[in-house]
Amino acid sequence: MFDKIVIANRGEIALRIFRACRELGIKTVAVHSDVDRDLKHVRLADESVCIGPAASADSYLNIPAIISAAEVTDAEAIHPGYGFLSENADFSEKVHQSGFVFIGPRADTIRKMGDKISAKKAMHAAGIPCVPGNGESLTMDNNKNLAMAHEIGYPVIIKAAGGGGGRGMRTVHTEAALINSINLTKAEAGTAFGNDTLYMEKFLEDPRHIEFQILADSFGNVIHLGERDCSMQRRHQKVVEEAPAPGITEEQRNYMGELCVNACKDIGYLGAGTFEFLYEKGEFYFIEMNTRVQVEHPVTEMITGFDIVKEQLCIAAGRKLSLTQEQVTFTGHAIECRLNAEDPKNFMPCPGVIEQFHMPGGPGIRCETHIYNGYKVPPYYDSMIGKLIAHGENRNSAIARMKTALSEMVIDGIKTNISLQTEIMNDNAFVTGSQNIHFLEKKLGINN
Repeated sequence: MFDKIVIANRGEIALRIFRACRELGIKTVAVHSDVDRDLKHVRLADESVCIGPAASADSYLNIPAIISAAEVTDAEAIHPGYGFLSENADFSEKVHQSGFVFIGPRADTIRKMGDKISAKKAMHAAGIPCVPGNGESLTMDNNKNLAMAHEIGYPVIIKAAGGGGGRGMRTVHTEAALINSINLTKAEAGTAFGNDTLYMEKFLEDPRHIEFQILADSFGNVIHLGERDCSMQRRHQKVVEEAPAPGITEEQRNYMGELCVNACKDIGYLGAGTFEFLYEKGEFYFIEMNTRVQVEHPVTEMITGFDIVKEQLCIAAGRKLSLTQEQVTFTGHAIECRLNAEDPKNFMPCPGVIEQFHMPGGPGIRCETHIYNGYKVPPYYDSMIGKLIAHGENRNSAIARMKTALSEMVIDGIKTNISLQTEIMNDNAFVTGSQNIHFLEKKLGINN
């Protein structure tokens, strides 16, 4: 096992990694921007290194600064968490070239799966069903693009090949809007991802978002930990996640899980990863693979009793998976609500000082957050400040426990989305498990 690692992230995921390291006896180095000196994991880590000013480009995305922090502290490995550099193949490559271990997949795998076009081709070759579309990148030939859309059938969705996090997408319902939508998305993709390559798919009208969690070691062993439902979304950003997914049968779980496992073997995957699908009318359609730990990993941990982050660390250290597929069991139901520092009506970020914070408790309740009384939420990063997870013997029990936990939670001094999460938990469509990826936007009156 590693003696010391660098945690190259911030907020609740950095604290989550710190706790897993503490359990495994691994020393930690917290890298941070100059405005993040008071983050909980920075205060608790064995060592800390300031890697730059507040702007992400100058700190959490500063590859030389992070690698230098590993060098000066004699660390052995770097855990990227999620977001920032977690799916950056160049970062993975440079970490290895510098003599450290990147806690995640190999650079060539990240590169292949990070480009949505090459990822779809790899999945198609592995026998995994994909969203209808020809899998080719769009060109500057307007007539060819119009013909492609006509062949697929409207509505279509234009996507950035290098996109992620719900960005770089635009839905097109008519031929008249297609060319302008392509031009706008191309410009946005080039600015956001440094890659303006686009592709086109059929826009499914009422799908759910279902994803499968996998883990793979360096000995060729691969397992899946079942599926999650992440259909409650706003502008392609997940708001509520749960496991297992309502209405998915054991036969479907086993079949799709085995397909994902075999695909991982085909591409030589290493570490934790997630296959994301759209699910409509009993059919699964691959949309992308996330080559990192997911925000919503706790719901899978709650129903399996399996620590995904600890397993990431063990795999990176060269150990075999601690479980076989036959040993994976599922117990009860778990729901996660993302907690954001934002106005619940217009969703504008709401940075500021936490004047009072009370964390809920009780059976089956888990709270993952880095905030505390007096903590100042900065305006420079994602507005998510925590995650509330409820586990129960069944879905109704998990919902009931989540309602109670939300009613007990106190975050004063800033606005949060607790009221929205409470509204969702009381919504009949959610309670009956009949939501799809468009449900929340329609409920909130948002035009995507």
